[in-house]
Amino acid sequence: MIKKQHLLKVLDMGIDTHQEPVVFIRSDCHVCKSEGFTASNRVAVSTNGFKMLATLNVVEGDIIPKGYAGFSKAAIKRLKALPGDDVQFSHPPVLPSLGYVRKKIFGEKLSKPEIEAIVKDISDHQYRDIEIASFLAICAGGRLDADEITDLTMAMVNCGKRLSWNGQKKIMDKHCVGGVPGNRTTPLVVSIVSAAGLIIPKTSSRAITSPAGTADTVETLTEVNLSMEDMQRVVAETGGCLAWGGAVNLSPADDLLIRIEQALDLDGEGQLIASMLSKKIASGSTHAIIDIPVGDTAKVRTQKDVDRLADLFYRVGTACGLKVRCIITDGSKPVGFGIGPVEEARDLLAVLNGEPEAPRDLREKSILLSAHLLDLANNDEQSRDLSKCIEQATQILDSGLAKQQFEKIAQAQGGLKTLPDAGFFHMETAPISGTITAFDNRKLARLAKLAGAPFTKASGLRLHATVGDVVRTGAPLFTIYSNSSGELDYAMRYYQDNPDLVCIQP
Repeated sequence: MIKKQHLLKVLDMGIDTHQEPVVFIRSDCHVCKSEGFTASNRVAVSTNGFKMLATLNVVEGDIIPKGYAGFSKAAIKRLKALPGDDVQFSHPPVLPSLGYVRKKIFGEKLSKPEIEAIVKDISDHQYRDIEIASFLAICAGGRLDADEITDLTMAMVNCGKRLSWNGQKKIMDKHCVGGVPGNRTTPLVVSIVSAAGLIIPKTSSRAITSPAGTADTVETLTEVNLSMEDMQRVVAETGGCLAWGGAVNLSPADDLLIRIEQALDLDGEGQLIASMLSKKIASGSTHAIIDIPVGDTAKVRTQKDVDRLADLFYRVGTACGLKVRCIITDGSKPVGFGIGPVEEARDLLAVLNGEPEAPRDLREKSILLSAHLLDLANNDEQSRDLSKCIEQATQILDSGLAKQQFEKIAQAQGGLKTLPDAGFFHMETAPISGTITAFDNRKLARLAKLAGAPFTKASGLRLHATVGDVVRTGAPLFTIYSNSSGELDYAMRYYQDNPDLVCIQP
């Protein structure tokens, strides 16, 4: 029997707390007094057969009527509650898995059952954001070994759904570890590889620490929020797809972790590998290439880091039954001219259309990665001679077959969209004459994010020159695009404080 003193009615506060459920209770509320609740407590809330955990905020005064509890938008959605519903409050269950997190904080190795318990509780929304942040922090900096990363990968797979492809023996995939602005090769690779007859059901994430993820960019051109049934239909019709992994619920724990990684601007090695490979395995992939860009201002900077990361990808992939090939690429500068969802979409369309001004580096890298996938389909080990596969990928792109394939996939996913334009822009020019010798990838990405990318799709940057170009004083360097004058001013101030973002040698 429910105790009446534990009941309150739902009040929709209309407050956006992102994905973390928050409830608001008066300081003189009888529930607070009877249960001893205080601000920031974790509370269990239930109604109509649904339960959730939420963070408690205590409110002074009469903002909330007596007998009511205020609910954030996320809390109402999670509990499936309606305004006026009776809700019951109680203390949450004790989570043994938090003890395992503390164990790792002190440097001890986690067992498979301990990792499974942590991931399950995160997936079941049992952790507060601060507790998820703690777990992410202890996974960063090389603190997880290969066994722990393997267990984390499979725990994330087992907490979500898995796709299968009617007995197909080889399902291809690709992913990039990130750290280089632009670099929007995935839509081009999927178009080329599926046009060659291979199956490549690509699920991609939204941006974590970058100005755009593949899903952010493709969303400016077509629908990416596909259900599992839609994905299977699109792949059956075209051989490939370009879907947002979060909509398919393949690895729900990973989606929750990514949300906190975005806030922390953190993408730790162990979580990065587990995130990538868990989604490959859950999407039914059997063969995958991993693009690892290396450069002084990229995510991966030294040969030692490359060797360690590639070895971990191979070992974890093998342990999970996935054929993995790591491709080391140039991460010393941006790839393409656009940075941000819409500007990167303009680049990939230019390459597909064979436009003379299309970014050559984006074209060449997409062909190279496609060639590796074509080769991997026939050889588990890397071939010494990729020339035939490069020739095949080039022919598919130059003949227009890749463009036709991209349009076919986009139509199957809901049709092509018209790219939006930004409301505000500013062109920055060269302060001196000379040769562009370097871009700082991290600062370029930061500049695009301050302008509003990826959350406003048209925000970002367009480079008018690249490394090796000779520019004169006053020549265009890049244009900043934004949907608000405030964000544009914010981005411009950042550039003024960081002029080394572009290095020009007189």
